[in-house]
Amino acid sequence: MFSLAKLSTLFFITAVAEIVGCYLPWLVLKQGKTPWLLLPAAASLALFAWLLTLHPTAAGRTYAAYGGMYIAVALLWLRFVDGVALTRWDVTGAAIALVGMGIIALQPN
Repeated sequence: MFSLAKLSTLFFITAVAEIVGCYLPWLVLKQGKTPWLLLPAAASLALFAWLLTLHPTAAGRTYAAYGGMYIAVALLWLRFVDGVALTRWDVTGAAIALVGMGIIALQPN
């Protein structure tokens, strides 16, 4: 059984891998950055897919719970990479999503 801390860490790393894997092609397509960024993007998405296999529950339940962490990490990305200030609505929404993640991921067998 995974603890909430271990599960949250795994979800966090999984979300970062997915976001990096999508952000790098965005830089290539929207900002004209070098196409060589597509190589680490592909590696990051492969890492993301592999990390999903490490989660301790059925795939659909993993994806549902992961969504909560993805929301929180995407908002952190918005703040620290894109430089956009978060609103109280962003923070409240992320908190609700993380509670949902915990409920789904830690439900009794």
